[in-house]
Amino acid sequence: MRIGAAIFVAIAVLTGAYFWFVLSWSYSEGERAGWVQKLSDKGWVCKTWEGEMAMVSMPGAMSEKFYFTILDDAIAEQVNKVMGKRVSLHYEEKVGLPTSCFGETRYYVRKVVVVEEIPGAVPVPPPPATKQ
Repeated sequence: MRIGAAIFVAIAVLTGAYFWFVLSWSYSEGERAGWVQKLSDKGWVCKTWEGEMAMVSMPGAMSEKFYFTILDDAIAEQVNKVMGKRVSLHYEEKVGLPTSCFGETRYYVRKVVVVEEIPGAVPVPPPPATKQ
């Protein structure tokens, strides 16, 4: 009986330590810029914010999609407020999470910043005035 309880406690402690380590350690971190086009609160039991951002390297080029997860409701609210504007998302990549309960992606957004201007963008001149 004591051996069974000790084994159970050891497995529980090791499982807890594994999840703590995986959630506190980042495989990589970085920033991506683009336009958030989708953000939704998903999940049956474990609710997470799942989003999609369109990233365009050059005007007229095909956009690449960046899928991300947000665990913090305050950050999700900030992203919702800047939807439609060009933003920079700071993220951490987590590996080793065994279930989708922690999110559908490996990229967890920690911070959002509105990008005011696009570097190197050519301003569009106004249309010429017509005589009447």
